Amino acid sequence: MTTVVKIGGARAVDPAGALSDVASLTDEDEDEDVAVVHGGSTAVDETLERLGIEPEYVETPSGVVGRFTDAETMEVFEMVFGHLNTQLVAGLQSQGVDAVGLNGVDGKLLYGPRKSAVRVMEDGKRKIRRGDHSGTIKRVNADLLETLFADGYTPVASPPMAGKDDEEVVPVNTDADRSAAHIAGALEATLVLLTDVEGIYADPDDPSTLIESVETAAEWADLEDAAEGFMERKVMAVEEALDGGADEVVVADANADDPILSALSGGGTHVHASALSDTAEADTEETQ
Repeated sequence: MTTVVKIGGARAVDPAGALSDVASLTDEDEDEDVAVVHGGSTAVDETLERLGIEPEYVETPSGVVGRFTDAETMEVFEMVFGHLNTQLVAGLQSQGVDAVGLNGVDGKLLYGPRKSAVRVMEDGKRKIRRGDHSGTIKRVNADLLETLFADGYTPVASPPMAGKDDEEVVPVNTDADRSAAHIAGALEATLVLLTDVEGIYADPDDPSTLIESVETAAEWADLEDAAEGFMERKVMAVEEALDGGADEVVVADANADDPILSALSGGGTHVHASALSDTAEADTEETQ
């Protein structure tokens, strides 16, 4: 069994429990392969502010809010993510896990075209912003990860990704949740997205409305309707993981006791591949 765990980069997320669980999973069962993917947007923003640089976020015409990464921000991004990656690898090594840190540029782990210009909404108008350093993942080097697994290593991966820019490859920003989703899809793994809440709530302001399981097209529609704010990106990542080949995605609390183990045992919001296959079948029937 292969599990991909994404550890969130929010300030409220403590990775200690997740690292302990990775150690348990890789120690107890020789057939268990675990890949860790991490974020770090909060740390990037904090570093930018210390440097006197205002973080910039833009809204796409579809309503998704994301970071605008100019050249200066990209340098900070590479520095911060490198530091966070090293800290997580050291934490796992302290737990007895033979972890290896890498980013999406290494071995073209995450590869796709650079987007130097993005469509944004400003003052209610559609505009083109140029000078962005972001990319769209089109390929995952799953062979690299499988080689590490075979040799007994636990990969710890993060953005940036390898962006194809004409004839060059340059490091560019990409979303950590969606990076984890693409990796989980390529490995046909179970994806655990750890965040700072228990899962996805039917009412975003009421934790008692936790959606525990999503297996049908109707339940998937309800999940999409419930996702607001940062959860919209998580649901996008869920869809990409399942479309890519993952068998299940769990959105769960990083700060719970034994967060990964509890998520794999039923905690959080479990989204099954059947939810999207049912949706695809329903769409096909409507067009016939």
